[in-house]
Amino acid sequence: MVFRDQSDFIDQGPQAYLEWGRHFGRLHIHPTSGHPKDCPEVHLVYKDANSTFNFEIQDSITTTLWHSDVSYELQPPGLTTFFLLSQPTTGGDTLFASQVSTLKKLSPTFVTFLRTLSAVHSGVVQANFSRSGKRGGIVRREPVEHIHPVVRRHPVTGEEALYVNRQFTRRILGLKREESDAILKFLYDHIDKGSDLQARVKWEPGTVVLWDNRVTAHSATVDYGDSKERRHGARITPQAERPIPAGDGLVLPN
Repeated sequence: MVFRDQSDFIDQGPQAYLEWGRHFGRLHIHPTSGHPKDCPEVHLVYKDANSTFNFEIQDSITTTLWHSDVSYELQPPGLTTFFLLSQPTTGGDTLFASQVSTLKKLSPTFVTFLRTLSAVHSGVVQANFSRSGKRGGIVRREPVEHIHPVVRRHPVTGEEALYVNRQFTRRILGLKREESDAILKFLYDHIDKGSDLQARVKWEPGTVVLWDNRVTAHSATVDYGDSKERRHGARITPQAERPIPAGDGLVLPN
């Protein structure tokens, strides 16, 4: 959901962001990110001509990196609120993809197979990236890895969603390495290239975006670097439940 003209909210500052986010649950503290003073729950995304807190893969031909935020946590985030405090004149859009829709595009036989699988999600690469002196050089705690279902079920809607992402998913359990790599590459390409399943948010002053991190993948587009302009964003997100496998029974109200 995209809300325009929300400067009144943004201008209130970090304490107001925390009050808003806590309405939805216990706020997540990012393990490798800078934050405003005394507000570790506010995750900052920052890039200007001289410094960056972004997770950028320098040896890649693209800055696009689809992911579900910190999916390596035991209880990854749910409802996420994100906005920019300053943005470049042009560029710096954010792309979003429905992981419910990406799953629905697949054949029923393949989905039945995916429901039986679990995958390892890891924060090690992100932590090592920060330890190398990038992203502010912050590592608050040792990185973790957790196993989550490849297809998860939303606890409220009951909808099934694909739950793998190029940034944090490392391997599918129970498969040979080549088998796991082949399936994950297919799924990553499906998420990346499914433009009919994606939305693109163009940032304007006062824009606030909310999404459900359990069923949504996203990627920033770092296409403004040559302009040397600042892109400064803040994110607040509560932790949600441990991902529920699609095969688990779930009784929904009529």
